[in-house]
Amino acid sequence: MKLNSLSRFKSLKGKRVLLRVDFNIPLGTGKIGPEEMFKLQASVETVAHLSDLGARTILVSHLGRPKDCEPELSLAPVVRRFAKLLGKKVSFVDGCLEEEGDAVHKKVEKMKDGDIIALENIRFYKGEEKNDIFFARRLASLADVFVNDAFAVCHRSAASVVGVAKLLPSAAGLLLEKEVAALSKLLEKPKKPFVVLMSGMKISSKLPTLKNLLGIADKVMIAGGLGVSCYKALGYGSGLMAISDEDVRLAKLILKHKNLIIPRDVVVTTHPIGKGKVRVAAVHDIRPNEEVVDIGPETIRRYAEEIKKAKTIAWNGPVGHFETKMFSHGTLALGRLIAARSRGRAFGVAGGGETVTALLGTGMSEWMDHISTGGGAMLEFLEGKTLPGIKPLLKK
Repeated sequence: MKLNSLSRFKSLKGKRVLLRVDFNIPLGTGKIGPEEMFKLQASVETVAHLSDLGARTILVSHLGRPKDCEPELSLAPVVRRFAKLLGKKVSFVDGCLEEEGDAVHKKVEKMKDGDIIALENIRFYKGEEKNDIFFARRLASLADVFVNDAFAVCHRSAASVVGVAKLLPSAAGLLLEKEVAALSKLLEKPKKPFVVLMSGMKISSKLPTLKNLLGIADKVMIAGGLGVSCYKALGYGSGLMAISDEDVRLAKLILKHKNLIIPRDVVVTTHPIGKGKVRVAAVHDIRPNEEVVDIGPETIRRYAEEIKKAKTIAWNGPVGHFETKMFSHGTLALGRLIAARSRGRAFGVAGGGETVTALLGTGMSEWMDHISTGGGAMLEFLEGKTLPGIKPLLKK
């Protein structure tokens, strides 16, 4: 998969560059967590590079799922945080893009070489998610060039992702290039043995990715709700976790694959935040009043053995309720091992929101070869799909 990169432009000095970034972080109480900081930091390289080249950079991002122009979903506080990370001034423009002679166009016209401005939450406009051609044209009218650096939204056919890319000379940003290169290594002749660790709530939400990876990887190890669905498909109990008939049916399908490995033992509790009885149980011995909250010691050892043999490793999804310290052991143990094996003995990739948080909690994230900023986008890419946001950036 060969992308048009920034090198396709001989010079960006004085050029207006519309740069799609991913600043979609939960604001909550106003404090920024490690995962959110990681996502903002990931965008710094491309923005700084464009500014250093003398480009006039216009940042575009969404935040949350607003139904209208909701003040609590304004990008202003996120832009302020990003500017501190960048170490450069980023001017925020809260004017309406759809007004004639609007403040946005006026601000763009006054930009100088190296300047950076950020637009208000692009999802405040109904034309964004509909990929409305007229809205895409309005966005495109701001710039000479379009650069997509937001891998996390490349699975969305939005105006600021797909529509503009068809209207302007376009390229992938530095982050997007890294994402595509790293994830492509997992799909295109990965070094063997190739081992996958995947967890999640429902098989139905990860089935296409699972099926594709089961056809490529030497071993696919699962946990969490994916594992519980398999226990029920084998005739065992699922405890307090509700497993649909559809997930049981799908579990029976993936259990036919000989390279699929499911846990042998799990940690269960009668209270999910650690106030009830806790024990290690074989997967055929989960009681109706218990919830699966981690993988057990035998499973950790078994999964660790496969990881130690691997030359390529992909990890998506913590294997337990890692937010509660007493149920974080499996996730942190395997996370540390994956990081320790990366950067040399194996090529290691991790991704997905909770996975990133868990990996940062190991204190060893710097040793991973690649940490993806995408959740849904990463899963769809690993299905083998060409994502809508990547398609217009491919070299002809």
